Amino acid sequence: MEYRVRANFILSKLPAFYKVLVDGTVANQEPDGAEIVASMQRAKIIAPNTIEWFETCYCASPLKHERVTVYDKYLVNIETALVEKHGEIEGDSFWSFLQNHCKNHFDG
Repeated sequence: MEYRVRANFILSKLPAFYKVLVDGTVANQEPDGAEIVASMQRAKIIAPNTIEWFETCYCASPLKHERVTVYDKYLVNIETALVEKHGEIEGDSFWSFLQNHCKNHFDG
């Protein structure tokens, strides 16, 4: 199932979030790690501290596993809406923001 997801990020937690996204911690997580990383690479900043993205998830409860294992550690106010397909989200790249914000914290 496809979801449009909106969440607020916690600026102080971004270095730790970025680290697990680039060091393989999340990517190697089964069954959804690669989708989480790809989703964060697609995410857009749509308002201050607010990101939005599309994500594929097959949990009975939207993003249940993704939230328990990753998202709830770094994001708050997560909202999901079932959609028929991915669309376009206007905004700045969250991934680029992460890279720039975290460049002094970690290599990668």
